[in-house]
Amino acid sequence: MKNTPFTSKHIALGAKMAEFAGYNMPISYTGINDEHAAVRKNAGIFDVSHMGEFILKGEHALDLIQRVTSNDASKLKAGQAQYSCLPNNESGIVDDLLVYCIEENKVYMLVVNASNIEKDWNWISSHNTAGAEMHNISDKTCLLAIQGPNATKILQALTDIDILNMKYYTFAKGKFAGVDNVLISATGYTGAGGVEIYFEDSNDAANIIWDAIFAAGGPQGLKPVGLGARDTLRLEMGYCLYGNDIDDTTSPLEAGLGWITKFTKDFTARTLLEAQKATGVTRKLVGFEMVDKGIPRHGYEILDATGTSIGVVTSGTQAPSLGKAIGMGYVQGVYATAGTEIFIKVRDKSLQAKVVKIPFA
Repeated sequence: MKNTPFTSKHIALGAKMAEFAGYNMPISYTGINDEHAAVRKNAGIFDVSHMGEFILKGEHALDLIQRVTSNDASKLKAGQAQYSCLPNNESGIVDDLLVYCIEENKVYMLVVNASNIEKDWNWISSHNTAGAEMHNISDKTCLLAIQGPNATKILQALTDIDILNMKYYTFAKGKFAGVDNVLISATGYTGAGGVEIYFEDSNDAANIIWDAIFAAGGPQGLKPVGLGARDTLRLEMGYCLYGNDIDDTTSPLEAGLGWITKFTKDFTARTLLEAQKATGVTRKLVGFEMVDKGIPRHGYEILDATGTSIGVVTSGTQAPSLGKAIGMGYVQGVYATAGTEIFIKVRDKSLQAKVVKIPFA
């Protein structure tokens, strides 16, 4: 297993550690419900340094990004980011990612999922026919997500960048906790507000920044948060998790990601996705909440009232903020309308649930 620069910090804080995407990662510290509540109500810090980062440079960088991603990166100005995905040749999803415009038409950073770093690098490289300059900076890049309604208030004293008024999906580079060249981004995977900060692991930067954040935030109740609460937080918002809700066999249109699929440019599988949009998808990713008592889990079958299989659960949990069991899954299109009754097969029982709009409420 690989370690992040913060692994010893997690162990010292008593984190339950486990392997995730080849890394030794903290799953929880004081418990998922407690950490989840800290992020929703105050602030929490996640070590997500296992994520992958690629730099694409040069006059052909934007062209390459446009051809391999579904969203329109030409709309990005310097200091803006966007959510996107990498469609494969069959209209499935190689990965979902963030695209950061560092310098318009010249320098971009792609942030990809930890489990897909090599796969994504190879996929993008295979389309790099014009010779854009590519650098995989994943191993030397630290990434901390400080999330929650009070996150930016806690961190503002550590930087001259005005993070209190930073617009969603914008970013700036500057000094943070005395460390130069830190990228601070108004993004996150929790729906609770806050920022993500990227910096190079050099000159003890990881220790300096981690300790400064806790010195500023500890007295105000900031807590370390593991991947367990990261999952419950993102699921309450209806955010897709690669490998669960989206993968090489699911199209962005089926997954409700039509909003990041722009047909104003040419990209991988555009023709297939345009045809899919014209005819309509046969299955859709929906949110649902349990009516009967029980917790849905990844892989559970979704049934109609007659017991016929109509789909499969991709994510499910007991939602800490909502006090009820929720899930997401793919169902046949006719069952995708909010309010529709469905059933989840839990062991040998069919438990009633209903389709709801996401984010969950």
